[in-house]
Amino acid sequence: MAKPKKRAANSNNDGRTIALNRRALFNYEILEKFESGLVLTGTEIKSIRAGKVDLRDAYARPESGELWLVNAHIALYDSGSIYNHDPRRPRKLLLHRNQITEIQSFVSQKGLTVVALSLYIRNRVAKVQLGVGRGKRQYDKRRSIMNREMDMAARRAMRSYE
Repeated sequence: MAKPKKRAANSNNDGRTIALNRRALFNYEILEKFESGLVLTGTEIKSIRAGKVDLRDAYARPESGELWLVNAHIALYDSGSIYNHDPRRPRKLLLHRNQITEIQSFVSQKGLTVVALSLYIRNRVAKVQLGVGRGKRQYDKRRSIMNREMDMAARRAMRSYE
């Protein structure tokens, strides 16, 4: 009887993170997260695989029953010719209908927005993680900085203790 084959360490479902929006995690309190697919052109996916993505100002906007990713910058593909894409064009997000209605209900509430948290490749497909967030106040930001510094100091103390 043959043994089952082990999967390679670099299998197709590794979930390699291409871009991370750390600014969104600092500026927003994330209430809920969603995973979404993207409708891309050929030069866009090649540029994403090369890691030339910026999600700093990216957010999602519902429009006529669909969800669109706005202000995500995917750089022009170096080897692209006249078929290259517009770097800041709106991109359609692929979600289930019930997820879109849930996100629309969140966005209709005052003070909530949908921001792009990260872009990654899983099973050879580009995915974007969206977060429904409420903007933090200045004192909340100071508190998160203070907590982060206290955690770092505690880790340093534990390291020196060992």
